[in-house]
Amino acid sequence: MATSETSVSFEESDTRHDEMHSTIEHWIGELVDHVDDAQESDEFQEWLNVQSRFHDYSHRNTLLIKLQCPEATRVAGYHTWRNNFDRHVQKGEQAIWIWAPIIAKRCPKCKNAPSYHDQIDCEYDETPPGEWSKGLVGFRPTTVFDVSQTEGEPLPELETAATGNAGDLVVKLTEVAEDLGVTVRIVEAEKWGYGETMGVCKYRCIHSFHPVVEAKARANQADLAVTLIHEYAHALLHFDVDSEPERAKREIEAEAVAYIVGRFFKLDTSGSAFYLAAWENEDSEVIQDRLGRISSTAREIIEALED
Repeated sequence: MATSETSVSFEESDTRHDEMHSTIEHWIGELVDHVDDAQESDEFQEWLNVQSRFHDYSHRNTLLIKLQCPEATRVAGYHTWRNNFDRHVQKGEQAIWIWAPIIAKRCPKCKNAPSYHDQIDCEYDETPPGEWSKGLVGFRPTTVFDVSQTEGEPLPELETAATGNAGDLVVKLTEVAEDLGVTVRIVEAEKWGYGETMGVCKYRCIHSFHPVVEAKARANQADLAVTLIHEYAHALLHFDVDSEPERAKREIEAEAVAYIVGRFFKLDTSGSAFYLAAWENEDSEVIQDRLGRISSTAREIIEALED
């Protein structure tokens, strides 16, 4: 398995497509193999770190970035660096391969481009291909480069909504609750009724039909923010899950979302530990689904906060 000391590459064009797929499957397979003994997975945490830096990328692409260039912080295509930022990829730098969406006219029934639509003998013929609307028809390998591989004009400073101020982040989290479909309450410590638990996600509010998130008020605003993010993740991901074994497995997903979003907003989440024993014996397809949920939920919360 690749770590921060080693990396993979996809230089052979004839095998690149299949190798990108198989490398992701291999990484996830080894992640599954290392979830026993309730040990923290360094590989999983490394992926979470990359996901926090590239929240708008799919989990498959952040896995590919992690495996090829674990220390990457900002990536863009060759021409984007040159045309948008007046920076140039340095000679001899190795490209980072990721998946790029293919947008084309597609059949309203089978959702394929005209050429593949004809190959599979789809019977849809209500409108000619020239009148079909465009949509996602597949993915192709494409290259990006990290900022460390470029030289030129300094990048503009990127600002985040919280700018490291956890107090502001708590306020913003309460402000976006409605947009995320959550009812939130911060309860004073003397009125808190859940013992040592610092946050809960419970029944739907009878007035708004939203999941209700409650968090215990505390002086440590960073800790309160991460608790709110964790419970928001439960509300978005797990509210209709009744199985206790599955809820235990998804607790890891909620903690991972809180870790990613917290890191994105410059909070110290180094105290998080990811004990993956609950995922033991799950196949790679199930783990893929879990990583996808973590990635998309973190992105949804970050985008709501930034808007």
